[in-house]
Amino acid sequence: MKKIIICLLLIVSASQYSCKKFLQITPIDKLTGNNFYQNADDIETNITDMYGQLFDKYTRTSFAGATGEFRSGEVIPAEQGGEGRAGSARIGGHTRVAPNPRGSTDRLNIPTGSTSNDRLLLEAIQTNRGWSGYNFTDLTRWAEYYRVIQAANLLIVKIAEGIPSLSDAEAKRYDGEAKFIRNLCYFMLVRLYGDVVYYTNGYQKDPLPREDMVSVITKCIADMKTGKDNLPLNFTDPSKKGVRATRGAAIGLLMNMNMWNAGFDIPNRTKYYEETLALGDEIIGSGAFRLLRLTEWATVVKGRSDESLFELFRTLNYNTNLDDPFQQANAYSPFGDAFIHFPYKQPEYTHRYSFSVFTEDYMKKLYPDESDQRLTVWFVAPFDQNPETFQLRKFALNTFADANNPNLDLNPDNTYLIMRYADAILLHAEAAANLPGQETKAISSLNLIRDRADAPLWGAGSNDTNLKDAIFLERAKELMGEGARYFDLVRTRRVLSREWTDNPLTSDKFNRGGWTWPIEESARFNNPYMTLNTYWIGSGL
Repeated sequence: MKKIIICLLLIVSASQYSCKKFLQITPIDKLTGNNFYQNADDIETNITDMYGQLFDKYTRTSFAGATGEFRSGEVIPAEQGGEGRAGSARIGGHTRVAPNPRGSTDRLNIPTGSTSNDRLLLEAIQTNRGWSGYNFTDLTRWAEYYRVIQAANLLIVKIAEGIPSLSDAEAKRYDGEAKFIRNLCYFMLVRLYGDVVYYTNGYQKDPLPREDMVSVITKCIADMKTGKDNLPLNFTDPSKKGVRATRGAAIGLLMNMNMWNAGFDIPNRTKYYEETLALGDEIIGSGAFRLLRLTEWATVVKGRSDESLFELFRTLNYNTNLDDPFQQANAYSPFGDAFIHFPYKQPEYTHRYSFSVFTEDYMKKLYPDESDQRLTVWFVAPFDQNPETFQLRKFALNTFADANNPNLDLNPDNTYLIMRYADAILLHAEAAANLPGQETKAISSLNLIRDRADAPLWGAGSNDTNLKDAIFLERAKELMGEGARYFDLVRTRRVLSREWTDNPLTSDKFNRGGWTWPIEESARFNNPYMTLNTYWIGSGL
């Protein structure tokens, strides 16, 4: 595998001098050679590389934190009056002083100040700032997604042309898997940047303009439907469960894409709700996935569980040099990194405080009833903003301990959860709540999640809110740290209201793309039709 990758990189390097690149993507026929796809082993190698590229992209920064939680304003730097005061850090209000017990500023994950949230985000992506260790600037670069898309496009073309020794069933399965990878990339691109360049041609050379994001997602939905049923419902092989595309993963992606479009294609939103409801019925009725008891939560975050629809698998058993702090699987990338300390990190004297906490108001809004088992399983001192006592241990239950190594800075041994069965259940509930006559289904799905947590069932307690609001809050609570919250705020337009976020957008800013991320100037390379996100250009923020 290493020899193949090295050869591919050499070919890519050589090709950069022989042709101009569209979106900085080298045509994959030059990357692999037309004789590469000869059998299933060649395809496995190619698909493994695609997943590997996605993993590398995801782990270059705190992706779930930066895109899913930090921008909404409820994560604040912890305040500690003791050793190593490092200055204020935050995207948004609530300026606090962040503790710096390690003697450096590289963990100031959320820059702050008195100016607008938008300008602070631009500060956050500057590489020369104290929080540059988090590499937020990588979130402005989309070329890596297009490299994966290009590889998927070519594989689909080659499968259609026919690959020797591949059975019809195998060809259909690999086609479905390549489509899943392609559409997952487009979905991630749309949620980050809005309108994006869309193409499925395996040999695309001509530059293209950005396309309306609703149109892109509509095409992705249609594309995913043609591949979904050719995928296995789930894998029993533990080496593939959750980490390879399945029908369950495709259903989860389709549900997310439909609900995204429902938030922007208002005249057709009923159609998207109906499709999401039907997909939810399908995955719930399949019995292929299950919610594990919270006492088994360590199994969920370890990865490859019956609850996983799709994840980017990470384990400390592979690809980690424990003696080299720069090769410890990107210590900044897990969401939990900013919220844990000793005993979940070792040694104690360099890991005494959490770098960030959640606001007390937000935690109490999510947990009006303290009987919810998630409070005790996922948190230590959940309503406390003291960095020495508060911990979000949702992602810290598979701990790695080595008190004898003072340079060690490893996060617990957990995977990166991208889509989970609970996500699909709550999207099913949300879609049902938005359709007439489907309230019973909405309540049933919502209560599946609450029942697993031993939380009061909706409809049976004094803390009940509007059903749609209750489902939204349940998603914020259940999926905390899994990269969903800010996107939920955007697609439901709750990002416009201070009732739902500490960093709301005005309607004008929302309509001008204030919810997107900036796109790096390099995206315009050799593409005269390419435009950047104008909201982030100039002084009109």
